[in-house]
Amino acid sequence: MKILILNPNMSRQMTDLMVSTAGAAIPPDVELEGMTADRGMPYISSRAEALIAGNLVLEMIAERQDDVDAVVVAAFGDPGLLAARELFDLPLTGMAEASMLTACMLGKTFALVTFSQNMRAWYEEAVAQAGLDTRCVGICVPDAAFSSVANVQAELESEIVETSRRAVSELGADVVILAGAPLTGLAGRIADRVPVPVVDPIIAAVSQAQSLLRLNVRSPSAGRFARPAGKPATGLPKALAAQIERQAAPIERAKRRAAQD
Repeated sequence: MKILILNPNMSRQMTDLMVSTAGAAIPPDVELEGMTADRGMPYISSRAEALIAGNLVLEMIAERQDDVDAVVVAAFGDPGLLAARELFDLPLTGMAEASMLTACMLGKTFALVTFSQNMRAWYEEAVAQAGLDTRCVGICVPDAAFSSVANVQAELESEIVETSRRAVSELGADVVILAGAPLTGLAGRIADRVPVPVVDPIIAAVSQAQSLLRLNVRSPSAGRFARPAGKPATGLPKALAAQIERQAAPIERAKRRAAQD
C-alpha cells in the first residue's frame, strides 16, 4: 500500500523529516511518498494561511489520487481535510485529528504543546472541529522566542519539555501532543523526560491511514461526507475541475489494489 504524505507548506525539508519519522514506525508493506506544495507559505500559522493551504490540498490530492492508496494531510490544523473527504474516494487522515484521537485512547485528557502563540486560535478551532473540546485541557506555548522555524526543535527543546511537564502538573493532561509539523520527531527524543505519553502527530496520522486501508471501508453514499453532485467548474486546475464535475474515477488505484490483493 502507498500512503502520500501531503505537505501544504512549501518546505521540502519538513516533508522529508515527516516521511523519515513516519517511515521508521511503519511495517514493510507500507510505502510512503512525500509531496510538497509548490506555492503558498513556508509554514502555515493562521486561519487565512490555512484556507489557502486547504485549496492546495484539494488540488494536490486531485493530481495524485489515482496512484496512491491513502493521503495524510501533513499540517497540524488539517487544512482542507473535511472538504477532501467530501470529494475523494480514498482514506484521508490529518495530523491534528489523528493525534487527538490517538491521545483519547491513551488517556482521558490531552494538551497540545506548540512553539508559537500565532497558532493558538487556529489550533483551538482544530480541537473544536474534531469534537474534542471537553478532552483538551489546554494549548500550551513556551515563553521563549526562537529564530528559525527550521531549527525550532533544537532552539526550544528544553522549553518544550518544561511546558509539557507543566501541562501535566498544572492542567492535568494525561497525554501531550506536540502540535506543529516543525516538531516532528521530537516526541521520541523527549518521551523519557515527560511523565505521560507524548504523541507525534505524523506517526499517528500515517498509522491511522494504514488502519483505514486495512479496514477496507466503502465510500459513503449518504451522511455528511456523501459525494456532492457534479457541476461545471471553470478556471480550476484540470484534475480538480474533473473531480468536481465527477468525471474523475480512481481507476488506476483500483487496478493496483486488485493486483496487490
